[in-house]
Amino acid sequence: MKKYFAECVGTFVLTLLGCGTAMFLGCNTPAGVVGTAIAFGLSVIAMAYTIGGVSGCHINPAITFGVALAGRMSWKDACGYWCGQIIGAIIAGAILLLLTNVVAAPDLTGGLGTNGVANAGGAGGALLVECLATFLFVLVVLGTTDPKVGAGNLAGLAIGLSLILIHLVCINLTGTSVNPARSIGPALFAGGEALKNVWVFILGPMVGGALAVPVWNAIAPKK
Repeated sequence: MKKYFAECVGTFVLTLLGCGTAMFLGCNTPAGVVGTAIAFGLSVIAMAYTIGGVSGCHINPAITFGVALAGRMSWKDACGYWCGQIIGAIIAGAILLLLTNVVAAPDLTGGLGTNGVANAGGAGGALLVECLATFLFVLVVLGTTDPKVGAGNLAGLAIGLSLILIHLVCINLTGTSVNPARSIGPALFAGGEALKNVWVFILGPMVGGALAVPVWNAIAPKK
């Protein structure tokens, strides 16, 4: 149970700090985009070195899906991770909503840092963006955490930096999810279009995460 709770805490921190930065810094300027990207990446790095030794610090259902498909964890644990991740993100979404009511700073995203499909040309475009971005992200995760050829203690740093890069590319397209839990939590409280289109930010990352597995298997050194 400790590893499931760790995933809950880690996803809570990622969603609260990442989406919170987007909300109060804004993503409509270059500085806001860069700041939000850095916030998400640093959150992953911080949690990697905090709970990595407990759960591996997935804090992302798409990563858990890829790791399970790769045979590195049981499906029972994967289900426990998913529950913890989604609960953590929902708690973060509730606190973000609370902050908009008690903090003077306005929510500059207008939707608790939720994702959107309009700038990607609609649901189809957003689905493609999220699938591709998550594929690249999970590929980095699988490679850097490989027990034989991975980056060891530097894996968390590499993963966090790659998340910054992905956010820089995708924020102005979809708001960058690459993480179903991070999208579900705020969308539940924002409602409207965010909740209507949240399926895109569940399906796209999960498909992308799954596609990363055979690609890594194809390029990984022989065991």
